[in-house]
Amino acid sequence: MTKLTIIGAGSTVFTKNIVIDLLLIDSFKSIEIALMDINENRLDKTYQVLKIISKKMGVNPKFTLHTNRKEALKNADFVQTTIQVGGYKPSTVIDFEIPKKYGLNQTIADTIGIGGIMRSLRTIPVLLEIAEDIDKICPDAIWMQYVNPMCSNMIAINKSFPQIKSLGLCHSVQGTAEMIAEDLKESIDDIEYLCAGINHMSFYQKITKISTGEDLYPRLKKFGFDVINDKKVSSRTNRIEDSGKHLHEKVRYEILNRFGYFVTESSEHFAEYVPWFIKSGRNDLIDKYKIPIDEYIDRCNFYENLWINLEKDISQIADQEIKRSNEYASFIMDGYINNNPIIIYANVMNNGLIENLPTNCCVEVPCKIDGSGFVPQKIGKLPEHLSALMRTNINVQILTAEAALTKKREHIYHAALLDPLTSSNLSIDEIYSMVDELIEAHGNYLPKYI
Repeated sequence: MTKLTIIGAGSTVFTKNIVIDLLLIDSFKSIEIALMDINENRLDKTYQVLKIISKKMGVNPKFTLHTNRKEALKNADFVQTTIQVGGYKPSTVIDFEIPKKYGLNQTIADTIGIGGIMRSLRTIPVLLEIAEDIDKICPDAIWMQYVNPMCSNMIAINKSFPQIKSLGLCHSVQGTAEMIAEDLKESIDDIEYLCAGINHMSFYQKITKISTGEDLYPRLKKFGFDVINDKKVSSRTNRIEDSGKHLHEKVRYEILNRFGYFVTESSEHFAEYVPWFIKSGRNDLIDKYKIPIDEYIDRCNFYENLWINLEKDISQIADQEIKRSNEYASFIMDGYINNNPIIIYANVMNNGLIENLPTNCCVEVPCKIDGSGFVPQKIGKLPEHLSALMRTNINVQILTAEAALTKKREHIYHAALLDPLTSSNLSIDEIYSMVDELIEAHGNYLPKYI
């Protein structure tokens, strides 16, 4: 029997989606799933939801509940991590509020930027503890690593435990492809694409309509020009997101307009990866591009309220439509266990996969999955202006991982000084002071830095 261990199973909504995906595959209807979380209350709620869903689907998987990670990992074929060290409170609030004192606004703060740096610094030590357990207890398992900041986390994992079979997973490539299809009023099943870069900054190298061979980029660029000039809106803008707001895609289409390629990550994310959109005293830019400052805080509030309601009544989640999501976990497991070859996009160490990016960085590339395992696909060279843009983020990712591994405070300063958003808004002295204040505020969530 195949066994999946989910570390961070108290993330009820995400765990539910992954489990449904698996239970829709015939060979996994009796799968063993070890649910592990440090929060017993959240763990129990997840279990209750999954029991209801399993009964509804007429399947009988084996669920086990654990607060002990080592016990949960025994005999695991696959491991999935979905943890958030420090949680919404206190850590995420700290990541936003202290920088704001210095005039530095953020949107998501989970990738790079000072918020992403701090998130990685408190997350990497925990991921390395998990890695050590995997290496000792289930060394042949495939680790499906979903925790952000993806690149700095994966760099640290691979530098410390290169022998572990780890894949960094995100939904931005396939999710954005679906948005592009909607924007162009095409079926996603009739679209073929090649994407490559780094997590949250991968670019579609080609987007083609399968049935006709049409290059869809000219139409996408025309659509983007209309979005920028308020003649049209993206299909995503028409949906109300978890924050309760309509989120506009002007930043992403502006990048397409200026760089010629479409990026995988949303406008609210991408706005803080570059120095051009969020600037102190420039509300005109915020208004022009409709950038949602503090967006992640709003989402956290939404999920906090969702959890409060979930404690009272789990039916709002358990009764939702049962359908397969676009998350890669089930496709990886199906490809490997059942030898159903498939191409997914994963985050792995570069090692020459993209020739004009550093060897020691983490890249997001197509990976072939089958019964023999996974093989990342070599891309060659990206357009130089795209690789140059990526390197501005890679610098921060590598230095953040180095700080976490060496415990040297100087590397935290270096990462923050080189960060595009932070450096474009604050002076050297302000950055040093802010870093010191953030380290102190996070307390025991961070190791001691020298």
